[in-house]
Amino acid sequence: MLFALLCKDKPGHLNVRMDTRPTHIEHLNKLNAEGTLKIAGPFLDDDGKPCGSLIIVEAESKEAARALADTDPYAKAGLFESVDVKAYNWVFNKPEA
Repeated sequence: MLFALLCKDKPGHLNVRMDTRPTHIEHLNKLNAEGTLKIAGPFLDDDGKPCGSLIIVEAESKEAARALADTDPYAKAGLFESVDVKAYNWVFNKPEA
């Protein structure tokens, strides 16, 4: 099942995002190689600066998706103000469809 991880950065934490980005990318590359990662990228504020993340993963359950979210280096660094985990149904433009 697919889950969307909707991550909102804490205000004033762009430096945490930038400092942690290399380990975050390494983490996402690992999930991608395992076939777990489907989509990932930052939300942008009005100035074009990252202010959150959308990550879509495949997981057995909402709890498993939450556990994946908790292992993200950004989460471990305290970047996120909130992380919402929602079941997701990819209908249009799905590569396997």
